[in-house]
Amino acid sequence: MLKLYNTLTRKKEDFKPISDKRVKIYSCGPTVYSFQHIGNMRSYLSWDILKRVLKFNKYSIKHVINVTDVGHLTSDSDIGEDKIERAAKKEKKKASEIANYYFRIFKRDLKKLNISPANYWPKATKHIKEQINLIEILEKKGYTYKTTDGIYFDTSKLKDYGKLAQLKKEKLKAGKRIAIGEKKNNTDFALWKFSEKPGNRQQEWHSPWGIGYPGWHLECSAMATKYLGKQFDIHTGGQDHISVHHTNEIAQSETAFGKKPWVKYWMHCAWLLFKGEKVSKSKGGLYTVSELEKKGFNPLEFRYLCLTTHYRKPLNFSINKLKSAQKSYRRLKNIISEIKDKGINKKYLEEFKEKINNDLDMPGALQTLWKILRDKKAKGKLGTIKKIDEVLGLDLLKKDIEEIPPNITKLIKERNVARKKKNWEEADIIRAKIKKLGYTLNDAEKESIAKKIK
Repeated sequence: MLKLYNTLTRKKEDFKPISDKRVKIYSCGPTVYSFQHIGNMRSYLSWDILKRVLKFNKYSIKHVINVTDVGHLTSDSDIGEDKIERAAKKEKKKASEIANYYFRIFKRDLKKLNISPANYWPKATKHIKEQINLIEILEKKGYTYKTTDGIYFDTSKLKDYGKLAQLKKEKLKAGKRIAIGEKKNNTDFALWKFSEKPGNRQQEWHSPWGIGYPGWHLECSAMATKYLGKQFDIHTGGQDHISVHHTNEIAQSETAFGKKPWVKYWMHCAWLLFKGEKVSKSKGGLYTVSELEKKGFNPLEFRYLCLTTHYRKPLNFSINKLKSAQKSYRRLKNIISEIKDKGINKKYLEEFKEKINNDLDMPGALQTLWKILRDKKAKGKLGTIKKIDEVLGLDLLKKDIEEIPPNITKLIKERNVARKKKNWEEADIIRAKIKKLGYTLNDAEKESIAKKIK
């Protein structure tokens, strides 16, 4: 039996979907105003593992990842600039250009990490009608009120508000440094924000209450419901979504649709840490997948690193830890490349299944993989590894086409220029740099050819 940890109940539960073998999943997607860093990608990688484990257990999946291209303000307290609008001003582009560009990069990075795509990618700007309709339902039920800056949800009318975070309402602050303003309660949140100066924003719409744009929390409720129905199986996100974003999604959705619970299982991924703190621009560690590639890492080496820590535990990231994961991953692939024994080993495959079905225990799953590799008496290794990799997604049986990373390519070009100028001392210095980064050079051709040191 597959067991998953449910944030709503704070315990592992036997997984029982609403429909027998069809699972509906909604994942909070990217706000596409900038590049997604590896902390963001760890979360999506975790939900890719969830989907792979469900498929391993013979479930079919309907997966939705939303695209926030409007309405996500710089503060969770319904104040500050819209992140997309701010990026558009900074880069002097259309808001749609900003959103489309960063969404393309995001999907490219997912592919590099072997993260399977969602079935649907709804954009907030394409679902304004659905969001307005949802506000109208809440309004008719008497859960909204108007201020000078928007339409708000009245959380005081819900006895169980904040149940996901398991905090009393008086302790759920709208923001420690933020004044309550016209809100009736500090936990009330915006459903619709009015444009300060209509016509000044790139993205704004007419509504029954005035020209403006939807609230961030509202977007997810409206889009999840459109594609998955008024009740579905799993909602995923980062741990920082628990106390505000997901708490508010539950409040407005259960009020509007009368379904309790709106979602059966809530799953949250812990933070990626850098020097013991959440990765951030101020603290550092905000690498993108492309930046790791420039440092000579295969994206699947970062995937391997993520699998070494349980998704509900913080992962302390450093380049040295990634280098260690790189060595383990390369060694793993080298060992597997020598195996000729086909077939299935039922003992190890069952052990692997027990691990992954215990709330996605990927560190335990990796241990099982290494056990079968080290077991000299084990039969049916290759077929078992193939089944295991359906979940791990590490391309363990794929023969690598050697790709030379951009930083090595750049050094080779500089060295070729030095050689043409017969600057042999400079050429030797660059060769040494390339060797230090793990590559040897063959100068037999007109242009030097690099090869990984094994």
